[in-house]
Amino acid sequence: MTDAVVAPTADVDPRSQVGAGTRVWHLAQVREDAVVGRSCVIGRGAYVGPGVRLGDNVKLQNYALVYEPAELADGVFIGPAAVLTNDEYPRAVTPEGRLKGGDDWTAVGVVVGEGAAIGARAVCVAPVRIGRWALVAAGAVVTKDVPDFALVVGVPARRVGWVGRAGEPLVAKGDGQFVCPRSGSVYTEVDGTLTEG
Repeated sequence: MTDAVVAPTADVDPRSQVGAGTRVWHLAQVREDAVVGRSCVIGRGAYVGPGVRLGDNVKLQNYALVYEPAELADGVFIGPAAVLTNDEYPRAVTPEGRLKGGDDWTAVGVVVGEGAAIGARAVCVAPVRIGRWALVAAGAVVTKDVPDFALVVGVPARRVGWVGRAGEPLVAKGDGQFVCPRSGSVYTEVDGTLTEG
């Protein structure tokens, strides 16, 4: 945990790795074997499960819950109280009524691509992949993979548009061309896939 700033009330397991410049706030928990990159922010009450992988410059806002085996690339934003699940068939007990243990289920993860953002109180139901620079709206429930640069909303989440790296909805210019109103960057859509340039 060289050069990381950890609040006295945070619970960071000594078997985890926390990168330089990362800040772990009050009541946050980083479990064993988790790897947190450089210059991340782990907000108050946030949870990072065992073996979770966070890239550099990741922000987990207050009370975000990231369950193993999630993988978040560089620059990912997880909003307040958002949840990345890990159990396809959740049950507390086996069919025989015995409390389930670690050997009674197989964890599946959410994978979040570079620069993507998950809004406040959104839920990503594993296993799903959130594409690069995609934007999941607040309160959405993601049950299917989200393409790169997609803007998804609702329950269940559905694509309603495209966003650029700045996070703002892109403006259609015709012939599959889209422009970011903030940066002027141009994007091209071909067969439901958006690419830069």
